[in-house]
Amino acid sequence: MDPALNPYAPGAGTQPPELTGRANLLEAARIALTRTRNGLSTKSFILVGLRGVGKTVLLNRVEDQAREAGYLTSLIEAHEEKSLPALLLPELRRILLNLDRGEKVEAAVKRGIRVLKSFTKGLKVTLGEVEIGLDIDPEVGVADSGDLEADLPALFLALGEAARARKTAVAIIIDELQYLSESEFSALIMALHKIAQKGLPLLLVGAGLPQVVGLAGRSKSYAERLFDYPEIGPLSPADARLALVEPAERAGVVFQQKAIDAIYAQTQGYPYFLQEWGYQAWNLAPTPKINAAVVARATAASLGRLDEGFLRVRFDRLTPREKDYMRAMASLGAGPHRSGEIADKLKAPVRSVAPVRSSLISKGMIYSPAHGDTGFTVPLFDAYLRRMMPS
Repeated sequence: MDPALNPYAPGAGTQPPELTGRANLLEAARIALTRTRNGLSTKSFILVGLRGVGKTVLLNRVEDQAREAGYLTSLIEAHEEKSLPALLLPELRRILLNLDRGEKVEAAVKRGIRVLKSFTKGLKVTLGEVEIGLDIDPEVGVADSGDLEADLPALFLALGEAARARKTAVAIIIDELQYLSESEFSALIMALHKIAQKGLPLLLVGAGLPQVVGLAGRSKSYAERLFDYPEIGPLSPADARLALVEPAERAGVVFQQKAIDAIYAQTQGYPYFLQEWGYQAWNLAPTPKINAAVVARATAASLGRLDEGFLRVRFDRLTPREKDYMRAMASLGAGPHRSGEIADKLKAPVRSVAPVRSSLISKGMIYSPAHGDTGFTVPLFDAYLRRMMPS
């Protein structure tokens, strides 16, 4: 069929044509946004799940909800090469300057901008080679100690007070939270704790791999009282069917049930992969009826694309020792697996391979679902490793 009319949208964070199976979460987000805007007690929340479940898609949808509710929003992606302050500062500067627009001068907003200037000077944060420019004197003695755990709460308080003075609210949305250091996460938690105590209109919405829950707990023991951690998993067979069938039916295309079953078996219900298989099946189907034979061809095409892109870019980040560790995991199956079993495959003591395991957790390639267990964060990665590194 005509690729120009293909409704499926494979790609990281790309909005699918049909967002199924997430209605309860989006309703919970709507309630949290409404309560925060109205000054009512609300937990921030962090979406937790493996790669390919659609966390980034959901964050984008929550940002849309926030904007529709009158929020000022900031959506950033954490990564290993940049500190939390360097990520936050340009966004908070933009929000505060936005709050400063209007005929009426609000003292709380001007103070927020001065506190931001203090924060930048205290931590000496620069963006590239250029320090954030604010033509205003700093608020001396506030958020300028150079200690992130002291300064970030003061900055968030000033931002929340500025938003309240303008009768609006702020949503800070952070993807890939597992890449924050423990000290950065601790500062973020302390800042949100202060916001909650004051009832200010600021909400954090985040997303991360499963290890983010442990990271939050290690950073501050009271993190569980500040956050909800909704788990985002693969779609059920019924929801996966809707994700495939609804866009096709709008275009007059029919998926036969055996084709749907075959796609679900291959993708395990992960939204990223459902979009990839749907996309390939559409392009390869000679008629508007997609059957199991078409899906067989789509499977070969989909795996080829994943091997060259989604899976390959993660494989290429690994050191030789990390590849060997993950190949040993893959030889045991999809997992999770006991760390001792992986060490046995490597013919090495658990202690000697522990640094490699820690490095892979830091890179977001594996996680520990329970003490002593190790699992892949990327679905289908075990099969990919067996293809790339045949024993």
